[in-house]
Amino acid sequence: MPRMRRKSDLPTKTCAACGLPFTWRKKWERDWDNVKFCSDRCRSGKGKAG
Repeated sequence: MPRMRRKSDLPTKTCAACGLPFTWRKKWERDWDNVKFCSDRCRSGKGKAG
């Protein structure tokens, strides 16, 4: 049985749009090097402040 990992053990990045940190997700497993945004909202540019 696979061991559980703590969220603090997972790699993190900073979102290119909002500047907030986000954590690795299983759905990004194959493409983690190319992930730049924390959400679809930030990726589409609608999450910009001001």
